[in-house]
Amino acid sequence: MRRTRILSVAIAAAGAVLLGGCLMGPDYQRPAISTPTVYRGAPPEPRTGVAGSIGDEKWVDLFQDPVLRQLEQQALQRNYDIRIAATRVLEAQQEAGIVRAAEFPEVNANADAITQRNPKIASAINGYSTRFGELNLSVLWNLDFWGRYRRTTEAARDQWLATQWGQREVVSSVVAQVASGYFQLRQLDDALALAHKALAARQDSLRLTNILEQHGSASQLDVSQAQELVSQAGETIPDLERQIAQQENAISTLTGANPGVVPRGAALEAQPNPPAVPPGLTSEILERRPDVRQAEAALMAANAEIGVARAAMFPNISLTGDGGLESFALNHLFTSAGRQWNFGADLVQPVFAAGSLHAAVRLTEAEKQQMLLTYGQTVQQAFRQVSDSLAALQRDHEFRQQQQTLTESAEKAEQLSNLLYRHGGGSFLQVLVAETNSFSAQLNLSQAELNERLALVQLYNALGGGWQ
Repeated sequence: MRRTRILSVAIAAAGAVLLGGCLMGPDYQRPAISTPTVYRGAPPEPRTGVAGSIGDEKWVDLFQDPVLRQLEQQALQRNYDIRIAATRVLEAQQEAGIVRAAEFPEVNANADAITQRNPKIASAINGYSTRFGELNLSVLWNLDFWGRYRRTTEAARDQWLATQWGQREVVSSVVAQVASGYFQLRQLDDALALAHKALAARQDSLRLTNILEQHGSASQLDVSQAQELVSQAGETIPDLERQIAQQENAISTLTGANPGVVPRGAALEAQPNPPAVPPGLTSEILERRPDVRQAEAALMAANAEIGVARAAMFPNISLTGDGGLESFALNHLFTSAGRQWNFGADLVQPVFAAGSLHAAVRLTEAEKQQMLLTYGQTVQQAFRQVSDSLAALQRDHEFRQQQQTLTESAEKAEQLSNLLYRHGGGSFLQVLVAETNSFSAQLNLSQAELNERLALVQLYNALGGGWQ
């Protein structure tokens, strides 16, 4: 009992030394990053002074189309990139658990029971039997007086945190890709419908031109030009159908399904656009964007590695203990005579390593500097993406309004030219030009509708939305 108390006191003293030890290396502090006061191209803040952000919106609130919501939900559940990122998080979590185990004592139990029969060798040495029994408990504890193992655990947990933010970045990217792909698919549907409509109208014009040519009111040139319009409208249809099939395949892959038909919801022009798109405070991007938080977590891990490298220059103190029962007679194994124990301490101080320890410290400091620059670069790129998206959204909105006015004028000109031509008041060249201009204007308007919605998705992604 006295020996047991001595061992307990020794372990308690070692624990006190461990808890009183210092942590080598600097404690992490978020670096000061120069951030703009407002985003370039941001609309004026509301008079109430409340600066909300579209980046705080959940994707289910931003995208109102029920079909798009269903596709997004399928992607979040079955997309392979998201699932692979989730396994990386699990791997990092278990690695952190393995690293943390080094902070605690390692305890092993050992039990042996051996029975041996030796034969008679000569008349003077008779055969005999031996029995040996052993039951031991050994303890090995590397004291973390300088914080080496605690800093290693800190670095592993920061890496785990980085993989979590990396997974959220993948989620945000997939949400944006599905929304963009769906809007592009609806624009291709619009273009195909316009192509079919133009083909039908131009086939009617060709029939009318043939009738007029038969009665001498039109020339063979008018017939050839009408046939050219039909061919131009018809040749766009197969290419649009190819693009639609390929876009459906891309969306199916994003949702974790095999290539197939993708359901449709509201038309492109019916997809809602928020009347106001506030970007919010610039400082919020440091907390909201997953790639920024991932870069910061990597910086935190690099900072902790400095402490690991510095602690390696100091003594490594280990405590060992072994105790149990041992006897050559199994029936005496659990008696007081079979008790045995030992306790020891070991100290190893690096004396000469040819400069490798100092080089390791400088290496970790250089890696931290690299992570610091990467963090600053990531923040700067984030501000640029937000500003670019704000500029694109504003200009695409203005362009779409102008294109809508132009399309209305082109459609009216087409109607008037056809009316004049049917009543002999105009030439077929006027009809040709008007129909071509109207078809191009309608396609451009559809593209403008798409660009405005893509800019909204890009802004939402740039502000760090989509992963919540």
